[in-house]
Amino acid sequence: MSSSPSPRAVIAATLIGNFTEWFDFAVYGAVAVTLGHVFFPTTDPVISLLASLGVFGVAFIFRPLGGALLGSVGDRHGRRISLSVAVVGISGATTLIALLPSYATIGFWAPVLLILLRCVQGLSAGGEWTGASAFLAEYAPAGRRGARASLISASGGLAIVAGTGSVLLLESLLDPGQMQSWGWRLPFLLAAPLGLAGLYLRLRLDETPVYRELRRRHAVASRPLREAVRSGRHDLLIAFACASVTGVGFYYLATYFATAMSVGGPRTTALLVCSAALLVYVGLCPLAGWLSDRVGRRPIYVGGALALAVLAVPVLLLVGSGSPGLALLGMCLFAVPQAGLNVMSSIVLVELFPARTRSSGAALAYSLGVGPIAGTAPLVATALAAGTGSPVAPALYLVAIALPVGLVLAKGLPETADRPLNDTRAVFGPAAAANWISATGNS
Repeated sequence: MSSSPSPRAVIAATLIGNFTEWFDFAVYGAVAVTLGHVFFPTTDPVISLLASLGVFGVAFIFRPLGGALLGSVGDRHGRRISLSVAVVGISGATTLIALLPSYATIGFWAPVLLILLRCVQGLSAGGEWTGASAFLAEYAPAGRRGARASLISASGGLAIVAGTGSVLLLESLLDPGQMQSWGWRLPFLLAAPLGLAGLYLRLRLDETPVYRELRRRHAVASRPLREAVRSGRHDLLIAFACASVTGVGFYYLATYFATAMSVGGPRTTALLVCSAALLVYVGLCPLAGWLSDRVGRRPIYVGGALALAVLAVPVLLLVGSGSPGLALLGMCLFAVPQAGLNVMSSIVLVELFPARTRSSGAALAYSLGVGPIAGTAPLVATALAAGTGSPVAPALYLVAIALPVGLVLAKGLPETADRPLNDTRAVFGPAAAANWISATGNS
């Protein structure tokens, strides 16, 4: 194990677990209909699909608990240990899903085992995103933390494109019977080599320089989660707001837009258009990280949130127009502020929290924001569209999240770009805390 790993080694070890998490996310969503038939067979295919999507949502419920547990591990025992546990949990559970017997084989126990494995995935994913972000940021050279953290967001987008593409390729090569019998299992099996490679790479690295300094100073928190909640509640609130608007926007881009296009056109076309927009998003992420290192995090985060509110209605009109070209234009417009939000989420949540409670605070706030709030966004958007008959109705939910969060961040979000990551103090002083309380209306 090297105490001075190369930047490439740090980046590779960090990104591979994040890639595995989002690859699984994309594959499950793309084969949800097939999984409904395999694990929840009924005479009504809609009920089977809803059951499959319900199990998909279980992971989001368990994310906050996983964030609290793995975040605490990261602060008490090291970022490397937390990330190693996360990649084992994500890849192990995903691989086991590929090996599960169907309902026709073992009956009731098939969906039960699927639910349990989704719980493990949710627990593991709860600490992966922010843990990986903290690991990259704490190894990054001065003035380049945003650029390094942007790779987390870019790898997530690439993983979704890869997962969706793998399912589309299989569907083009196999007939429906083969796909339902064994074809759906193949993408999930890829998690095994990805997980083993991620574990190998992560265990070969030393702890980050920031965490090694905490140990040297005997400043490691014994109860980091409790300390984060007690002394950093304002950090938690603002990080939760940041994660909520980021997550809602990303799940619109990654999942709901394809659903909206599928209503009036072929599913394959919708997934291809969404994948093309995600590739544009991937290309924009490094630019957003580079820009934040020069102009700061705050203008990009605030501007991105307000831009989502402004673009919500015109983008939904373009996506629902029935034209693949116009839909792609709308998604690409949406990808511009969304790339900024996702990259800022990767770095701001790390910089907000002091070194002693960074993993716990960031993971908990992020998991709460992208779990119960953002994780339900595609479902809420679909329900609004179905209930009103208007393709623009889902824009209301997006505006309801993005506009107030953007205004609150404009008043309460501090600039964190120049903050030393070895700082053990909370970012909010008394004056900043008072501003936050005034902005949110809390007391």
